[in-house]
Order: sequence, then C-alpha cells, then structure tokens
Amino acid sequence: MLTHESALFGDGESAARLAAAFAGVNPQSLMRLAVDDLFKDKIALVSSFGAESAVLLHMAAEVDKGVPVMFIDTRVLFPETLAYRDKLVALLGLTNVTTVYPRPELLEREDPEDFLWAANPDRCCEIRKVLPLAEALKGFDAWISGRKRFQAQSRSNLALFESEGGRIKINPLAHWTARSVLSYLESHALPRHPLVAKNYLSIGCIPCTSPVKPGEDARAGRWRGREKVECGLHTLPLYAGADI
Repeated sequence: MLTHESALFGDGESAARLAAAFAGVNPQSLMRLAVDDLFKDKIALVSSFGAESAVLLHMAAEVDKGVPVMFIDTRVLFPETLAYRDKLVALLGLTNVTTVYPRPELLEREDPEDFLWAANPDRCCEIRKVLPLAEALKGFDAWISGRKRFQAQSRSNLALFESEGGRIKINPLAHWTARSVLSYLESHALPRHPLVAKNYLSIGCIPCTSPVKPGEDARAGRWRGREKVECGLHTLPLYAGADI
C-alpha cells in the first residue's frame, strides 16, 4: 500500500504505482481513500453535471458533502444542464460546488458573437474550459474525472490513475460498463439529465452536442462531423495560459 506522502507526487511513476496498488478497489472505496487519505484537502471532483455525472457526485457526497466540486459553465451550455446541476446539488446536499467561468475579457476579445466553435473549436474549448479549469485547480494535488473506457474508442485504454501537469488525475469509473452506471443510478434512485431521454448520451455545449444514433459510441454526438473527439481537458496538461 502506498503512503500518503508518496501518493502526492504527480508524476507518471506515481500514477502507475497508484494504479497498481488500487487496481482491485471498487469506485466507492477508491473515492473514500482519495478524499479522506491519499489527497486529503487537496483533491477536487470536476463534474459536467452531464448524462452520468450523478454517479460520482453521489459517491462523493457519501464520503464528504463538502468535497470541492468544480463545474465549468462555458456560457453556452444547455439550460437543462444548469437546472440539473441545481437539482443534484440540492438533492445530494453538496456544500462546496464552485462554478467556473471563462474570463469575460477573453471571450470579448476572441469570441464576442459566441461563434468561435464553428471556425476553431479547439480554441473555443481552450478559452471556455481548459484555461478556466486550470486556474480553478491551482493548489490542488489531484482531481477526479468521470471518464469511462466504454464511452469511446479513444478512451478504451483509460487508466485508473494518470499524471497530469504535476497532479494526479483519478478515473474511479474507468472500468465500469454502461450497465454498471445504469444499475447504480437506478439502485440509488438518482435523477437523469433530462436530455438523456432525447438520446443525448454525452452532453457538452449546445453548438457541439447532438443526439447519439443507435450503435454509436456514447460520445459520437460531440463535435459531430469533425475529427475532434476531446475538449482538451484530458489531452494535455492543464495550464492557465500566458495569453490571458
């Protein structure tokens, strides 16, 4: 078993040791270990309050209703997502949810008409999601993500622990199947995001999210028609950026 001190290094070697040490631990126990021991007072859960977010949020609330939760409001989210956030926060009794916004001056300079997504979706994600979250996570040694291997081919080898910019990123549900997620939601009577009923299985910003067709990956509705498959939060180390 790794000690608290050794777990706090955010390099690839530490991530690999953590993954090996906790490979057989179920997500609920892993959440408790991460929040109460490995990264006590230095960890945040980053949640989109999307299609499957209620699972990790419920697990976090079972450990500590005051665990820091970061929610990125890109300013172009579905109103249903904002309403769902408020519903889950109240239902689960979460007391430390921070809504993170892109910097207004950056939006005014680069995307005053909210149309950057069409010309340069990578930069749009960068200024609306990556840069704000990088700023919000300063001072944290680790963060928790809700990614899962079944969601897309690009996530099929997702590790339980990853090294990210000097932090550890934890994916407690990496190995869960769609059935595992649904069973948890049903067994705990957790409400679904209202857009799930309309086949939105991965929910991001309005312009870049569409319903998923039968037989497609859960994330097929994101950036449909483009080669882009990730927003940037999980592809490169988070950085606050020198161009802000």
